[in-house]
Amino acid sequence: MIPSVLPTYNRAPLSFVKGEGSWLIEADGRRFLDLGAGIAVNALGHAHPALVDAITRQAQNLWHVSNLYRIPEQQALADRLVAASFADTVFFTNSGTESCELAVKMARKYWFDKGQPQKTDIITFEGSFHGRSAAGIAAAGSEKMTRGFGPLLPGFRHLPWNDPDALRAAITDTVGAILIEPVQGEGGIRPLSDQQLKDIRALCDEHDLLLILDEVQCGVGRSGRLFAHEWAGITPDIMMVAKGIGGGFPLGAVLATEDAASGMTAGTHGSTYGGNPLACAVGCAVMDVVATPDFLADVNRKAGQLRQALEGLVASHPDTFEEVRGVGLMLGLKCRAPNGDVVNAAYEAEVITVPAADNVIRLLPPLTISADEIAEAITRLDRAATSLEAA
Repeated sequence: MIPSVLPTYNRAPLSFVKGEGSWLIEADGRRFLDLGAGIAVNALGHAHPALVDAITRQAQNLWHVSNLYRIPEQQALADRLVAASFADTVFFTNSGTESCELAVKMARKYWFDKGQPQKTDIITFEGSFHGRSAAGIAAAGSEKMTRGFGPLLPGFRHLPWNDPDALRAAITDTVGAILIEPVQGEGGIRPLSDQQLKDIRALCDEHDLLLILDEVQCGVGRSGRLFAHEWAGITPDIMMVAKGIGGGFPLGAVLATEDAASGMTAGTHGSTYGGNPLACAVGCAVMDVVATPDFLADVNRKAGQLRQALEGLVASHPDTFEEVRGVGLMLGLKCRAPNGDVVNAAYEAEVITVPAADNVIRLLPPLTISADEIAEAITRLDRAATSLEAA
């Protein structure tokens, strides 16, 4: 008999009932060090005082009114994001998946309004993940996500990861945009180099294409900059954001230049819940903390500490781990042992990691993790690897 919760996840046998900073407390009282952060969502950890205060104060005043009216909290967060980024305008969603839907619509409407309606194709890449909506799975194109869900939304060209020649050859007069993650998350923590991002931006400029960046997982401070593309010194035309921007409260956004968003006029898109007062009050509190030079400098310092310690872990356990990859506090351990076995061994050592493609485990801790907690994380991962090797 089918369970009351639709069984689309193979859930771990863990039930967490409380969170404190970088820690999760299981129903039986065990304390797990959280290196997953809800898949890069809990940017400020669990129950951060500023977020608790923001949502409590807002909940006492107003939860929801819909986008039929002006929402001061939404305006405030949009102003913060515009001031801190390349963007001129923002549309708020509830998730990264919804942000993908709008990004695709925005790109196609742009060319339609420019009198080039044939430019509907969007180039995407092997290993990508853009959510599980119809547009999201069509954009990624992998059999794992698309099998059984046809007919798929047309208009996506899937290219190999990191193949500049294939990318250039794929550009025709029906291509309107390139959609790419600066750091692939689900694909196995595969970052583009600064030069690769510069080259893609230059290619878009050369061929009059829109550049859409998916920073749902790598954005909002996770790379050590507010947005990962900043390291390369380039800007997109459209960018998808979610996960960390709400610190655990469902919130996403599409950021765009005035030109890229020019086709999105009244009635072309909407959302009942997107950008409601609760979500945006929390988003403003996240930005108050994350979008500051001191906080981002601290993320970079901790990222260096974690990466150095992980390199030592790989050297100590060459039968379990192969390499460290990633940027900032978005790191991956490429495994020699099956990554599912490593994740399970880490559960036994009471540390949370997240599996990804290419036999990688993701380490996506809260950006507020402390130096002592990083050291404890390495101790627990060492214990997990030792137990695997002894089995």
